[in-house]
Amino acid sequence: MKRSRRRRRRKCLHCQTLYIPDPRTQQRQKHCSAPECKRASKAWRQRRWLSKPQNRDYFRGPHHVSRTQAWRRAHPGYWRRGPKAGNALQDGCASQVSADHSDKDGFSSIALQDDFLMQPSLVVGLIAQLTGSALQDDIATSIRHMHARGQIILGMGPGIEREGNSHDRQTPLVPR
Repeated sequence: MKRSRRRRRRKCLHCQTLYIPDPRTQQRQKHCSAPECKRASKAWRQRRWLSKPQNRDYFRGPHHVSRTQAWRRAHPGYWRRGPKAGNALQDGCASQVSADHSDKDGFSSIALQDDFLMQPSLVVGLIAQLTGSALQDDIATSIRHMHARGQIILGMGPGIEREGNSHDRQTPLVPR
């Protein structure tokens, strides 16, 4: 049976307030979790690391320039990966009002998870690549928009006359 150790409070080196250290880093933690103290902790650790003789010129000199260049050649495009600017989860997204609200019956009754899992993985991957988002909500919305647009292109959308004079139609209608 494990005995729980009582964690003792420590005094932050920066703000001098008492705090309970994180159990994972309890032996090394010297600062509390306040933002100003985190910055002070980072500066303190950096000064400590740079004070060692072997680290003073770690980022200088021709050897380190060539080491960095070799790493960049081995990892092309590394700094360009990740979420694109303005695509963070915290960013608010502008809502768009769809033009036609009458074609909801096929989509509103299906739960997002069920609708999402019914799509082939190729479609999901392609949409995630095109939109830059891997969130189920975004992919499901994109699938719905693409489906509606495809129906309009093929002349199968709601409110589109299927017969009669369509002089500006460039492709024949595809039967359902």
